Amino acid sequence: MTVTIRAINRFPIKGLSAEPLESVELSPGLPLPHDRRFAIAHGSAPIDPANPVWLSKAHFLQLMSNPRLAALGINYDAASTTLTITRGGRPVARGDLSNQMGRTVIEQFFSAFMKADLRGAPKLVDRGDHAFSDADAPFVSILNAASITDLERVVGQPVDPIRFRGNILVDGGPPWIEAAWVGHRVRLGSAELKIMEAIGRCAATNVDPNTGARDRTIPRDLRHGFGHEQCGVYAQVVAGGRVAVGDAVEIVD
Repeated sequence: MTVTIRAINRFPIKGLSAEPLESVELSPGLPLPHDRRFAIAHGSAPIDPANPVWLSKAHFLQLMSNPRLAALGINYDAASTTLTITRGGRPVARGDLSNQMGRTVIEQFFSAFMKADLRGAPKLVDRGDHAFSDADAPFVSILNAASITDLERVVGQPVDPIRFRGNILVDGGPPWIEAAWVGHRVRLGSAELKIMEAIGRCAATNVDPNTGARDRTIPRDLRHGFGHEQCGVYAQVVAGGRVAVGDAVEIVD
């Protein structure tokens, strides 16, 4: 049975929408380029914008606590680090995140749009080559489309894979096969990754990624249907290379 890559996604701004990619170049010891590179920190967060370090998601705007973020779309130009935020398909804010003026424009937008949820004036922070992901490690997240289809069987309704905010969606294998990959190396395109651990799921997956409505109970459904709250796996890049939609996924050890 051939397993292939169905989709590649990165999330340049923690908590905001996905940017689909046809291909990406992975580097050893780093996450997907630009994935969760930026985040909107609460003013109360103990973080230095000039030298930001990893903090738990409670210090940032994120879907589990701030589902209204799902109403926003983004267009991100990695070459110029220019972010355009859209709402209802229309641009509502645009700034170059590499300079203070551009960051201020984005901060002012969130100060107004998320006023009721913020704790202090928002701060846009940049981790460069690293990520403000939920795990304090340079992980790439991998989802198995068959596992999500099996979850749909349990809940009796469609489940959009984007709810899980994974980087790489694979297709063609049996449900939950990814759990057997933990501890092994896999080749994706010309890159190799070591599968480190299963991903435990939180209430962020309950949020409809298009409307922001909390319309599912994904962690509970996983627990009741399968005896755990895990979906997908975290991997670390051990050998860099190009990964593209349609590439095969192979166990190499």
